[in-house]
Amino acid sequence: MTAAADTSESVIVVGKESVGKSELVASLTGDRPTSDNFGGSTVRSERYEADGRTFLDTPGIVLDADTEATRDALSHVSGDAVVLIVVPATDVDRGLADLLPLVEGRSGAIVVTFWDKVETTGETERALERLSADLGVPIVPVDARELSRPLADGGVDTDVATRPSDEYGRIIRAVEQPGPFPARARFEIGRRIEPPETPLEWPYVGPAASALLLFLPAVVAVWVANTLAAELDPVVGAAFDPLLASAGTLPEPLSTVLVNDYGLLSMGPFLFVWAGPTMLVFAILLGVYSNSGLLTRLTVALHPTMRTVGLSGRDLVRVVMGFGCNVPAVVNSRSCSDCTRCTTISAISFGSACSYQFPATLAVFAAVGMTWLVGPYLVVLAATTLVYVAVIAPPEARRSSSVIDRRTFLQRPAPRAVAREAWSALREFFLKALPIFVGITFVAALLDRAGAIDRLGSVLAPAMAAFDLPAEVALTVVLASIRKDGIALLSADGGAAVGLTSVQVLVAVYLAGVLLPCLVTAFTVAREISPGWALKMVARQATAAVAFAIAIAWLGRLAVSLV
Repeated sequence: MTAAADTSESVIVVGKESVGKSELVASLTGDRPTSDNFGGSTVRSERYEADGRTFLDTPGIVLDADTEATRDALSHVSGDAVVLIVVPATDVDRGLADLLPLVEGRSGAIVVTFWDKVETTGETERALERLSADLGVPIVPVDARELSRPLADGGVDTDVATRPSDEYGRIIRAVEQPGPFPARARFEIGRRIEPPETPLEWPYVGPAASALLLFLPAVVAVWVANTLAAELDPVVGAAFDPLLASAGTLPEPLSTVLVNDYGLLSMGPFLFVWAGPTMLVFAILLGVYSNSGLLTRLTVALHPTMRTVGLSGRDLVRVVMGFGCNVPAVVNSRSCSDCTRCTTISAISFGSACSYQFPATLAVFAAVGMTWLVGPYLVVLAATTLVYVAVIAPPEARRSSSVIDRRTFLQRPAPRAVAREAWSALREFFLKALPIFVGITFVAALLDRAGAIDRLGSVLAPAMAAFDLPAEVALTVVLASIRKDGIALLSADGGAAVGLTSVQVLVAVYLAGVLLPCLVTAFTVAREISPGWALKMVARQATAAVAFAIAIAWLGRLAVSLV
């Protein structure tokens, strides 16, 4: 924790996952965090500053799972700052029973969120008053997404009569006059409200529908990018032409790293035409999923099925996040259990076709007139990823107890919350993934000028026969191992994909996409886990990709011959 977070003006906000902590702090401060979250799930402690006070939003606590995010949250509970416990109005008793032992003896207050989900009567409010008196700490019920505040004329900015007046002021006063937390509550509200059941909870239908809904943002994001590309490509290309002409006159090696075929300005249009729009749409849709409660519902519905292959429903959500960008998805795995986190990262690296890889793959299919291959490609990618995960997952991952607490209420997403989450994901993409991408373009351009990429492609060319592919595909596989948009070279003028059969095109883009993680992902994994483990993951992924690609190539050729 920083020095600012250790002062008497600091407030540590703790609670379980999906109880509205981040929404509460954002509503209190009206500010974005000084350190970003990922895809709507807080995976590290984030500081918010407002009115001389620091709010530290900690990751959601998962008591029955050993996650790095939970350890981060608990590490901040031992200081001297005021603690603000957040529990949902739909399950106050269990929330307090789990959290009070963690903060016993600390000074603080309690905020009850989802107040709009309960029937507020005089008896309800008196029950909270009795609970507050029993605990000896202030309790404030709120709608965390939009706190009511006093207006200049003395009114309150809410039309909901059942909501308490001036929720903002009551929370601030509670923080200024905290009480010591006991180890447990003697008085209980005695009410637990379950959200209405939906088809997502039905056997068989629920997991299938949940899987489709979970992958829908990726499909929609790429469809939007495809639609925009036709309009943006000539505009962006024309904007980059003067830059390319000017950069070509610069001295070496600067000219090479900018205008070489793999240089920053040469490949820059792809970033704006494909990756940028894909990432933006994907981030917005995931923000809607998260803020509406749908993401947690999908997690719960998919958990039993995913457990059979060594993942949890929460882990699968992180894998899907990788379709936007692998970097925030890998970092978001901090909220995965220790026994599944490395498996989740491996699944992201292997099967999450990011906003560079997926659009480039679709561009190849479109260029060779085989857009229908996107369906078989996604099926093959999903199936091989599940097999790969099932093989590498440790036995304890399948035996571990459930880490899914309960399903949440579905609600209308708040536009401001969605915008905040989308901004966080985009900022992480451009501030962390993009700088590594720029560095990689420099290295790739210099290697290409030295002839290293061509020589490596020539060395690997004979190996392409094992995949029933021509030698020309080797160069694309090499480049795609450095940066995933290199797959698009298969569809360039005279590209290696021209004249290939549908099975060969499928194998070519599959092998180029999964043989190795891009260097951005590899560097992120090395930072998050360790360089040694990252190298082990890369070697294991390459072995699996080669085996899968050979099987797809020859089984596909056999199937075509039989037909």
